Amino acid sequence: MHPIEVLERYWNHTSFRPLQEEIITSVLNREDTFALLPTGGGKSVCFQIPALIQDGICIVISPLIALMKDQVNTLKAKGIKAIALTSGLSYKDLDTQLDNCIYGNYKFLYLSPERLQQSLVQERIQQMRVNLIAIDEAHCISQWGNDFRPAYKNISTLREMHPHVNCIALTASAKYDVINDIVDNLDFINPKIYKASFARPNIAYNVVHTDDKLYQLEYFLRTYSGSSIIYVRNRRATTDIHNFLNAKGFSSTYFHGGITNKEKQKRLYEWTNGQKQIMVATTAFGMGIDKADVKTVIHINLPESLESYYQEAGRAGRNGELAQAIILKQHIDEDHLRSQFLSSLPSVAFVKTVYNKLCNYFQISYGEGENTMHQFDFKSFCHHYKLSASITYNALLLLDRNAIITLTQHFNFRTKIQFITTNAVLFKYLETHLDLNILVKVLLRTYGGIFDYDTKVNLGLVVKKVNLPENQVITQLQRLEKDEVISLQIANTDSEITFLKPREDDITINPIAKTIKQQHTLKHQQIEAVLSYIKNDLVCRSQQLLSYFGEQTVQNCGICSVCIAKASKTNPTAGVTNQILKALQAETLSSRQLLQHINCSEKVLLKSLLELIELNKIKLTHANTYTLV
Repeated sequence: MHPIEVLERYWNHTSFRPLQEEIITSVLNREDTFALLPTGGGKSVCFQIPALIQDGICIVISPLIALMKDQVNTLKAKGIKAIALTSGLSYKDLDTQLDNCIYGNYKFLYLSPERLQQSLVQERIQQMRVNLIAIDEAHCISQWGNDFRPAYKNISTLREMHPHVNCIALTASAKYDVINDIVDNLDFINPKIYKASFARPNIAYNVVHTDDKLYQLEYFLRTYSGSSIIYVRNRRATTDIHNFLNAKGFSSTYFHGGITNKEKQKRLYEWTNGQKQIMVATTAFGMGIDKADVKTVIHINLPESLESYYQEAGRAGRNGELAQAIILKQHIDEDHLRSQFLSSLPSVAFVKTVYNKLCNYFQISYGEGENTMHQFDFKSFCHHYKLSASITYNALLLLDRNAIITLTQHFNFRTKIQFITTNAVLFKYLETHLDLNILVKVLLRTYGGIFDYDTKVNLGLVVKKVNLPENQVITQLQRLEKDEVISLQIANTDSEITFLKPREDDITINPIAKTIKQQHTLKHQQIEAVLSYIKNDLVCRSQQLLSYFGEQTVQNCGICSVCIAKASKTNPTAGVTNQILKALQAETLSSRQLLQHINCSEKVLLKSLLELIELNKIKLTHANTYTLV
């Protein structure tokens, strides 16, 4: 079957995107292939179509569980047999799924690089008829790549098991040194390298300096109406911004890692299908989501790297129409960025300290602990050893990323509560149990669906709202359970740690010390690159991004904030004064209200207002609005 026939049959498209066909042809010709396709370029098709054409199964290595699940579900919906070996599988289930890959005519097996290290997985892969090895997010294999994961270094094991099978490595963002590193680490033979341009000529990249981000947020969303993504730094900010937008009359929803999978799917569906205009989300949102008509992507906070910013901003304008990518910046943001991502980087000595205390916390003896699993109360751990939460958390992430431990934060162990009585019976019960009134009201007001289904409850939040000691709140919950008012599953932690190596203290950490230092150096370079980008008001922003990724161009985009500012400098107030006079004919307006009427920068508007006052054409009222003289 020809690639275009497969594309039509399963994807309902009649033509390929740029470079897709060339990459697919290279893979079908059994060439080792590297593909750099920026966000929205259609990377997955480049290995899925060759795998469907050839007999056998394609092994796909990916570090992102959510993306693996998404791709497997998409393939299944097309009638294509695919499996993802995600975390939480029992040995029996793992054994069954691997057998299915050998005997069940499956076309795709998705797994993480860590899962590939299991002996059972390796044994079964050797028995499979593998037609292609695909390495997604391939930049993770390079120590100078964004999100380096040492387990990627061991992917060469796959090539040893199936030496005659070719390999394709894919990424959306990689600089030249990272590309060379990827090719070397995967032992490519005469690799065919395909790199799409990073240029997105329909995206206007803007950096807006403001002391009032919420006002600017509202202004841009009204100016550029359409589907939007608002990126924020943390979970609380998603709800805060969502509530602000709804109060202003916008249709929005929010998305972060702490909401249930069912709720994630519901909110994603509402936004994807246009029922909600705006998605407020943490930066984890968007991977694998191909919504073509996103008009605006706004970053409330500075991004942590230009690699991540390019991917996030690139979710706008995939339909080829003009789109806006906007960073809102305050004067304090630079300090915040350095504080959040640089000040909390743990030293090698601190990583050793955390590892040592972690072993002591779980009473693991020297030489023991390998593959043991423990429920983990992070707050209790930090409190017990008087450790800073932010730097300790980053140390745990380093230990996780370097395959010393696995830190699981699926909130599997959160307390679950459901009211199993009717409203009428509940309120009658409370008439004789007055001391439980506050707790019940807090639960009902905090968790909307708690009558309908088992609801994961943040016990710490409930304790804070009820303003009682935790043990007293637990006692009250147990009374409600005993009286058959609620069903209750109490949990002590929301995390789990698995030790992947036996305890050997410094000997365990020393091999990764060099990697830790390199990653710190990379993080410093990435932060400085972001700060350089937002401060540079002289060079076209599109040119700056292209240069960062090693792509040179002398042509200005003409639509970014720098290009627009340069164009207006020749006669910055031209036309603006007439627009001001026209707007003030109907009513008196503040400068903010005028900005909503006139498409210009705040600086140009204020200069035009000053000129009109000096010419005695307008004046400022006592209410700080402008009116005609």
